Parts: sequence; C-alpha cells; structure tokens
Amino acid sequence: MYVCICNAIRETTLRCAARSCPGDADAVYESLGKTPQCGQCLDDAAEILIEERERSLTSA
Repeated sequence: MYVCICNAIRETTLRCAARSCPGDADAVYESLGKTPQCGQCLDDAAEILIEERERSLTSA
C-alpha cells in the first residue's frame, strides 16, 4: 500500500526507514531522499512510524 502517493512511498519502505531513522515523518522522508509534497500523508505516516518503533522495542 502506498502511504505517500506524491513520492510513491510504500508502507513497507516507511516501516523499514522508521527503524533506522529516529526523527519525525519529515526526517524519515528526508532519509529516503524525499520531501512531503501535499502533506495529506503526514498523519498516517506519523502513526506508522510510532507503530513500527513500538513494535521494534517490544521485539528487542
């Protein structure tokens, strides 16, 4: 599933980046070489980042 249509960022890519980049959605996008365009994805992206980071803490 695409999280960000403007930048063609898939959920799996975002989850992987969340594990290696500690920042907010803007920082994670930057780590992928992208910048938010329309901004409609940022709330969903932030939720995915939180979810993925919590998951990685509980599995460690």
